[in-house]
Amino acid sequence: MQIFIPKETHPDEKRVPLVPAGADRLVKAGASIAIESGLGASIGLSDEAYTKVGVTIASDRASALSEADLVLRLRKPASEDVRQMKRGAILISYLDPFNERPLIDTISVAGVQAISMEMIPRTTIAQKMDALSSQANLAGYIAVILAASHAPKILPMMMTPAGTISPSRVFVIGAGVAGLQAIATAKRLGARVEAFDTRPVVEEQVASLGAKFVKVDLGDTGQTKDGYARELTEEQLAKQREAMAKACANADVVITTAQVFGRKAPVIITEAMIERMKPGSVILDMAVETGGNVEGSKVDEVVDKNGVKILGFSNLPGRVPEHASQMYSSNLINLLEHFWNKDEKRFELKREDEIIEGALVTFDGAIVNKILRKAWQLDTEES
Repeated sequence: MQIFIPKETHPDEKRVPLVPAGADRLVKAGASIAIESGLGASIGLSDEAYTKVGVTIASDRASALSEADLVLRLRKPASEDVRQMKRGAILISYLDPFNERPLIDTISVAGVQAISMEMIPRTTIAQKMDALSSQANLAGYIAVILAASHAPKILPMMMTPAGTISPSRVFVIGAGVAGLQAIATAKRLGARVEAFDTRPVVEEQVASLGAKFVKVDLGDTGQTKDGYARELTEEQLAKQREAMAKACANADVVITTAQVFGRKAPVIITEAMIERMKPGSVILDMAVETGGNVEGSKVDEVVDKNGVKILGFSNLPGRVPEHASQMYSSNLINLLEHFWNKDEKRFELKREDEIIEGALVTFDGAIVNKILRKAWQLDTEES
């Protein structure tokens, strides 16, 4: 099986899909791997680091794409790259499928079999392949570091001859993977941490990290079968905002992590809530790329509202690209190894498996993912 990994083309992306340690595992399994020259340069990896483990270097991107049986990427491909792939080839990458219908249509028409890394099911057996979680972990860490760097205060308590400095208060909204890492990081830095989540089931996890769980009675909320928070009603959102306004007013740093997979992020912090916050406070909106949890947040901008800084940085995992690349590469390799046919030395697309069924978007010229077909009403159109 011929595998090709092209360089990422997004101007601000420093992460890479495959590191030499991952390539080594695939080569030993019998794969033939080619990478585009300069693939690892953004994280200090030379072409030689890859050739040492048996990888070949391709200087002609278009030719390598057209010859590959399997293409591994991090970000979604350009339509031009898809059209250069041969019919029947497999593409594995982030695809942002809910927001990229034209791209998915292009992939389908090209006859490329596409697996979306965002749609890997959140099951026990698929944990090692879950790129969303691995990258969210890093995002939660870097969110606290960035927020702390923009705050006019330090996070920990300090007792000095000049006096005692009280610990800063950090309020984390959302206790998923990113939120829990943000809580843990803020605690490690010495802050006094509070957290809120619509799922009461996570209270124990929040407490285990040494943070206080802010309780709000929202009625029935729960979570999806994949562990995501369910979308709240407008009434529930209003009740949530009312209860959180006080926590935000007391906080020095607020970090929002609330996202609903495949939909626009809910607005949680309103302008009225921001007006009640202390000048010098910092809000970091981790959902800014999907619409934002904070009114007034802007992608890759620092907005000042009455002395409150609203940080809207995108691609948080990309700010620690070396470790983010290692983790994403491991997710990819774990996926490939799980479905690797040792006798035929190839990745086997087992459509009956729940992991492939959940993540496979296109197959044999058709959009086959059940969730996408339902969202786009494809079955209704064809009936």
